[in-house]
Amino acid sequence: MQVICLEEAAFYTLVEEVVARLSDKQERHSDKWISGEEAMKLLQIKSKTSLQNLRDSGKIRYSQPQRKIIIYDRESILAYLETNAKNTF
Repeated sequence: MQVICLEEAAFYTLVEEVVARLSDKQERHSDKWISGEEAMKLLQIKSKTSLQNLRDSGKIRYSQPQRKIIIYDRESILAYLETNAKNTF
């Protein structure tokens, strides 16, 4: 096992860099519009039919910029999950 010693200033600089990289990565994943695959992953469903049913019933927002391209609003999916969340006892 190796022990690495850092000066206090170097340690805090390292921590700030790690936090900056993590927040940058988080920002990239928080796009407003996501693909169907990402939407299914977020909803934890495996069926495209289930995703289509949610879309057709108006439970989640979507946009169709081209004929075969459908993208989903991340916020509406999160809101849908939140409204269907059950409180614990």
